[in-house]
Amino acid sequence: MILLSKISEIRSLVQEWRQKGESVGLVPTMGYLHEGHLSLMRCAQKECDRIVTSIFVNPMQFGPNEDLDNYPRSLERDRELAEKEGVDALFCPQDGEMYGSNYQTTVRVQKLSQGLCGADRPGHFDGVATVITKLFNIITPDAAIFGEKDFQQLALIRQLTLDLNFDIRIIGHPIVREADGLAMSSRNKYLSIEDRKIATCMYTALQKARVLYREKGEGMPSDEIEKLAKATIEANPQCAVEYTKVVHQLTLQSMEKVTDDSVLTLAMKVSGNVRLIDNGFLAL
Repeated sequence: MILLSKISEIRSLVQEWRQKGESVGLVPTMGYLHEGHLSLMRCAQKECDRIVTSIFVNPMQFGPNEDLDNYPRSLERDRELAEKEGVDALFCPQDGEMYGSNYQTTVRVQKLSQGLCGADRPGHFDGVATVITKLFNIITPDAAIFGEKDFQQLALIRQLTLDLNFDIRIIGHPIVREADGLAMSSRNKYLSIEDRKIATCMYTALQKARVLYREKGEGMPSDEIEKLAKATIEANPQCAVEYTKVVHQLTLQSMEKVTDDSVLTLAMKVSGNVRLIDNGFLAL
């Protein structure tokens, strides 16, 4: 596996692969890799001849009071994990490489960036859209693989790819969970032993919502699902709900009635500072 930090280097390498007729898959990450990330790399291997994994903690998607400085980083560990998964190139640029001293451009996906995580993290999805656009232009992959845990992000990237005419297949990969149901996330590292046990309440809320939907079926009021999920999470005093929303899987618009196209989206903070998200279709 090759470790590269310069845009010119990764472009040159991709060009070599292209000249051999090889397809290229991209797995964008912010590092501190876990099994969820590794599953994306395995998916990419099935889709393409060559795999690039990017590791870049993107400052544009962090707000003033968020955890940019403390976001977990371990390049040597990530390098070993990626190499074991057969990644061909690890692209790890510095901030100055991605955003020069006179950088002025932002990409915005207008509607899909609103609501859900966008409501509590203004500017976050502009940062996501900008860095993904840059990575797509730099690496020009045939396919890019993203986890479904960041459901709003995935919908936004699909729309961005369509709107900007990128000839790239966007592949969503199912959420990878711990044995107790907690969605895998780099931020799980921040959880204390006690908070780690409590954090499973989001998955419990999702499972209870699915049971209720099976009982009542299509057409039931969405707020019944949302209230159940909220109450399940808030039964734990350490957890503060940011949102429990039933949305349409494509538009992310709130739905008054639940259908088989509905997704329950969840966000909370544990012990005041660890922000976790989860989601799932209600119809299984």
